[in-house]
Amino acid sequence: MTDHSTGLQIRSLIKPEGVLELSLVSVETPAPGPDEVIVRVEAAPLNPSDMGLLFGGADMTTARASGTPDNPVVTAQLPPAALRAMAARVGQSLPVGNEGAGVVVEAGSSPAAQALLGKTVAVLGGSMYSQYRTLKVGQCLLLPPGTTPEQGASCFVNPLTALGMTETMRREGHTALVHTAAASNLGQMLQKLCIEDGIPLVNIVRSPQQAGILRSIGATYACDTSSPTFMDDLVEAVAATGATLAFDAIGGGRLAGQILVAMEIAANRNSTGYSRYGSTVHKQVYIYGSLDPGPTEFTRAFGTSWAIGGWLLNPFLQKAGPETAQAMRERVASEITTTFASSYTKVVSLHEALDLQEIAIYQKRATGTKYLINPNKGIGGI
Repeated sequence: MTDHSTGLQIRSLIKPEGVLELSLVSVETPAPGPDEVIVRVEAAPLNPSDMGLLFGGADMTTARASGTPDNPVVTAQLPPAALRAMAARVGQSLPVGNEGAGVVVEAGSSPAAQALLGKTVAVLGGSMYSQYRTLKVGQCLLLPPGTTPEQGASCFVNPLTALGMTETMRREGHTALVHTAAASNLGQMLQKLCIEDGIPLVNIVRSPQQAGILRSIGATYACDTSSPTFMDDLVEAVAATGATLAFDAIGGGRLAGQILVAMEIAANRNSTGYSRYGSTVHKQVYIYGSLDPGPTEFTRAFGTSWAIGGWLLNPFLQKAGPETAQAMRERVASEITTTFASSYTKVVSLHEALDLQEIAIYQKRATGTKYLINPNKGIGGI
């Protein structure tokens, strides 16, 4: 029987002198209580939100490797502005990894816990870049028979975000969506979801290749920011779909403002007269990511009926309520190999995740470079 009383875990530490330190530490695995289980983690994705915690704003071009093959250490410098932003976590060694999947190897005494023993589950529990995790039964999502941990690893963040976007659309009275960075795993999920649910979707990408990816899975609208006709294409797509709601993963730069301008131009096409206040159609952009950490810039050429705000999954789920959240989770589980399927460029171990060459690839967060960590890779035949 494999001993899982301790296991390795990736930790991220920011030191007072402005140095990021990534390392592997051995941690105890707490024995499960009556309504808890121990999961052997076999797949955990490197999402942008995970990398925000992992790297803490450090300049990874300054990254250096030290330690030993068994105990690798990576250090990098934080710019002064990043160190100020991270002041609250200085000196804290933090575990990383929002979600993942694996096999339940020990269970508490309750019937609910015992029912999961030996089963493959997806988990939203934090600290998932660990070999073992002790978790409440309620944090586990039982995957359909035959589903692998790799298939179930991204059951929560991206699928629930996509479902949260369409649910937000309905609750706020919109009928179509605009989405940026749309060739990502999340973007492809959202496109498949919108096709399935009959929701018009305008995708914004940054290259013809990314537009091709989306069209290959059925996208009607894929507007390329690198095209000289981008704004014209965006206006036409917004006018055709009637989209008045956008979710922006970029954050910085001019794109959020350009979307609002396109919505205003499309709304004014049906105007019966001039108004110095612009159209009365409410236009909403939610920023939910920060692929560009710079300032959000916009020129107010979209009237007075508009809003830019932030959107985050967990507050949305709390607002939506437990019944809606559970229904969303159940839909994800039933469609995890279809609508909500994820693809990965490479599977790495905990040690490999701290290799400078691998970090140089996955920290770019580019389309087609999504990594998956298997904390037990190479151990016990896994």
